[in-house]
Amino acid sequence: MGRVITFLIAVLSIASIVGCGGNESYAPMVAAGGFHTVGINGNGTVVAVGDNTNGQCDVDRWTAIAQIAAGLFHTVGLKSDGTVVAVGDNYYGQCDVDGWTGINQTAAGHSHTVGLKSNGSVIAMGYNRWGQCDVNDWTDIIQVAAREGHTVGLKSDGTVVAVGYNNHGQCNVTDWTDIAQVAAGGYHTVGLKSNITVIAVGWNYDGQCNVGNWTDIIQVAAGSRHTVGLRSDGTVVAAGWNDDGQCDVGNWTDVIQVAAGGVHTVGLKSDGTVVAAGCGVWDYDQCNVDSWNLIN
Repeated sequence: MGRVITFLIAVLSIASIVGCGGNESYAPMVAAGGFHTVGINGNGTVVAVGDNTNGQCDVDRWTAIAQIAAGLFHTVGLKSDGTVVAVGDNYYGQCDVDGWTGINQTAAGHSHTVGLKSNGSVIAMGYNRWGQCDVNDWTDIIQVAAREGHTVGLKSDGTVVAVGYNNHGQCNVTDWTDIAQVAAGGYHTVGLKSNITVIAVGWNYDGQCNVGNWTDIIQVAAGSRHTVGLRSDGTVVAAGWNDDGQCDVGNWTDVIQVAAGGVHTVGLKSDGTVVAAGCGVWDYDQCNVDSWNLIN
């Protein structure tokens, strides 16, 4: 449980910033979008590779970024002052976050953006056909997750709420308890329990919910049709759609954070380097992270 909480503090909140007087350092982090990959450097700048058709990789000028989220065609950055920036596709207003303040964490769905405020309330912008942005009445939330058409919130008591598209039961989480982290996939939802086991609901056609035998997991990530788990020993497991190699992570070691995209999986290693698997026929260079070192 201790390492789960450490991950949540270090990666999902602006508490990952240390230093003062203009000498802040930031916890490196990776995020995987539909067909692009984003990373935070230790100095708070951001790098991105992959599909840039909508400008979702135009993050070169961002500074003081403490957390990132990647949607299908947009990228969101949480600044150290609790404000938010976004680039990419804005057809549904998913990048209209300029006025957001007091944000502790962000999440990016297919075409919507979610912000967790410091008071435990939640705001959302963007596509709302299935009610995935109907989060205004949420309270006491400590983490949010979003993907295709649904949004998930983890409450401080370990229970979970969800809104949005539910045709595959991906929002059927009202009976979940003792949850330490949540992840939202294309049509499934994953929960990491405090006893470092994993549960999942939703579409399981590709086996993305077959995580019941996973143990010693300290972080989970959910892609469009696959699920990834980081073990406490730095190794990684994955289940689900693998036609593009996104689940070929069995030889990864020394990983401290994972992210799952549309058809790829990304891992941040303790030395600041990054590994990636997947892409296949959907290769937009989103796996070209071999040269990254996010600590330097």
